[in-house]
Amino acid sequence: MRCIVATANPDKAAEIVTIMKSAIDLELIERPRDIPDVEETGETLLENALLKAQAIYEATGELTIADDTGLFVDALNGAPGVRSARFAGEHARYEDNVAKLLAEMHDAENRSARFETVAVAILPGGEHLVATGTVEGIITGEPAGSNGFGYDPVFAPLEADGKTFAQLSSSEKAAISHRGRAFQALATQVHQALA
Repeated sequence: MRCIVATANPDKAAEIVTIMKSAIDLELIERPRDIPDVEETGETLLENALLKAQAIYEATGELTIADDTGLFVDALNGAPGVRSARFAGEHARYEDNVAKLLAEMHDAENRSARFETVAVAILPGGEHLVATGTVEGIITGEPAGSNGFGYDPVFAPLEADGKTFAQLSSSEKAAISHRGRAFQALATQVHQALA
């Protein structure tokens, strides 16, 4: 069965496809380019994930998966949270968001943070499935590593012996990451629903 990956972010799409292919036998298709970007106007990760999935599902009628992810930093009262991709502005680059985060945390003693992903699937017929994944970690003082994307160079998961996500291989990251956990769980739900 075909499955549309709703994200317009190519880095995120590649990561989702890798995770899903290891967990379920689906033909994963990139988001049709003629469908306009979906405004993430939700107040929560779940609302934004559903907005993206619903838009693609309504346009295609096919099984669709989507997610929204946030970085929640304790010293910043949970910011950037649901606005993680737009922390430094609507059209911010990864580097801009990382620079703003490090600037706002330059004298923070508490560097604990967590990544959270809410993944959703809309099945043919319209049924919704939801899965979440989280990973605890710390924000490092400076970027390290060249793999990954987004905040990966400054987020060191507690399970990675001090390495940032950007210092891990793709498979090492997927095994412990928020997105890996959310989409592994979602794949299980989709498999059971389609069986």
